[in-house]
Amino acid sequence: MKRLGRGLLGALVGFVLSTVISFVLVSHFSPRHDRELEAAITSFFFYGPVGACLAFLAGLAR
Repeated sequence: MKRLGRGLLGALVGFVLSTVISFVLVSHFSPRHDRELEAAITSFFFYGPVGACLAFLAGLAR
């Protein structure tokens, strides 16, 4: 049960960190005219869940 709790906490932290980091990177390096919208949607719906899954697995393994 303790491992599951660490995994869920890691998933939450991983989601937030990967979303913030990817938002900054996408908004800085995107060549499109609607950078803010692209950064927000891509960060929240793609990079956030990927970071959460990786952090969840790391929390379970730890």
